[in-house]
Amino acid sequence: MLFAIWCVAQRGSRHTGPVSRLDVLTAGMPVLFGGNQVTHVDESLAAAFRSGDSLVVMQHSGDLLHVPGDEAIRAEQAVRRAHDAFAELRALPDSSITTFFDRFAALLDDDTAFTHIAAANEADIAAAKARGRSVTRLELSASMRSGMVSGLRSWRDREMSRDQTLEAVEHDGWSAEMVRAPLGVVGFVFEGRPNVFADATGVLRSGNTVVFRIGSDALGTARAIVEHALAPALAAAGLPAGSAVLLDSPARSAGWALFSQTGLSLAVARGSGAAVEQLGAVARQHGIPVSLHGTGGAWLVAGESADAARFERVVTHSLDRKVCNTLNVCCVVRSRAAELLPRLASAAVVAAGRRGVGARLHVVPSPEIPSEWRSATTLVRRADGDHVEPFASEIALADLATEWEWEASPELSVVIVETVDDAVALFNSLSPRFGVSLVDEDPVAHDRFWQAVDAPFVGDGMTRWVDGQFTLDKPELGLSNWQHGRLFARSGILAGDSVHTIRVRMRQSDVELHR
Repeated sequence: MLFAIWCVAQRGSRHTGPVSRLDVLTAGMPVLFGGNQVTHVDESLAAAFRSGDSLVVMQHSGDLLHVPGDEAIRAEQAVRRAHDAFAELRALPDSSITTFFDRFAALLDDDTAFTHIAAANEADIAAAKARGRSVTRLELSASMRSGMVSGLRSWRDREMSRDQTLEAVEHDGWSAEMVRAPLGVVGFVFEGRPNVFADATGVLRSGNTVVFRIGSDALGTARAIVEHALAPALAAAGLPAGSAVLLDSPARSAGWALFSQTGLSLAVARGSGAAVEQLGAVARQHGIPVSLHGTGGAWLVAGESADAARFERVVTHSLDRKVCNTLNVCCVVRSRAAELLPRLASAAVVAAGRRGVGARLHVVPSPEIPSEWRSATTLVRRADGDHVEPFASEIALADLATEWEWEASPELSVVIVETVDDAVALFNSLSPRFGVSLVDEDPVAHDRFWQAVDAPFVGDGMTRWVDGQFTLDKPELGLSNWQHGRLFARSGILAGDSVHTIRVRMRQSDVELHR
């Protein structure tokens, strides 16, 4: 028999049957999803499921996500702590929150405290390498540490954004004020990048609290940051310990458990595209608003009047490391291909050479592609070691939708287009609609490009500018694309002070006011 039924009554009757607790699963048990489709429990899930566990049925795919009972309890307790802290935080002065950011930054900047964090990070890196995992984003380098300290101090120095009057409407005998207010508890799941850990605390600047779950690769680093910097900073500022809570679990199911907690006011997911999409779906099914920051990969278009030297430098500076705003697809108009394609290859090789490796191109077949690209080989460094691979491989036009995840060797797609308008059409249909730049000396071409391209981030140079701290001096929780439609009433950059709601306060001076 089916044990899970999700239904939406539109036209017809509503049927409610008896409700009972699910304590056991059996292999082959059918599960209804999507209203009219059926999946089945496999043997491994049936064997792992215990009384007290729960099952999240993904309504769009039929995936069955197993959440062990202890993970659910751990997530519930973390959210409850953050919820209680949110209530306490409202009564504390803004100066306490300012002190928190000052102390957190100071402790990360203190070599004695940071020694423990660095040791934990080195252990995380060693463990990840032993498992053949990528460590390019895991290493807490000197520049990453400096960025964390700088970001926290920028929140320290920023004007408090809670209880700020945004607008006032005056009437005869009374007025109405629109007032910015904290949103509540933010659930934040992100990959193993230690700097994001500090970014997440930015929500405290606007009076929110946060529960975060970091990827298992960086969990040791996260624990050390909590012990030696975050927790002492909260205590020194007199803020409740639940203001920023680490969900201390290496299990992937911990993220599902967290995003199933209806006590969250916002669920933020940041990481790889597929994982982020799944986490967002879990939150949506539990009625929690989401902000997803997953699929990236920036595009670059070289137009008719592109300056060749500028184009080459833009490519080089867009390939310094692999993150979401790294150059992923380059479109070159056919009339300039003979001149610009060698420049592109040279730029990619220079960017790779800075790390002692080679670059990798994926090209849509076209007569303009240099023949030497097809016969050349290159040294590619991946998570499992170095490999000799073709310098250029052919791909289908549809493969421009692929985001290349590279370790040290820059990897990008190249396509020849007739016009900039054709490049825009490809971007709007195949990309995640994230970031795109046009290199062209014609101002009219840029205006036309701005109007036609469907992206939240549009530039005329390197793609790596798309970043909250670099662009707005605000550490970001993440960057949203327009893959599933434009965002409602906010920027694609989600920062701590953009997590808020609006309350309306009425002030009456005329006691005879009536309707």
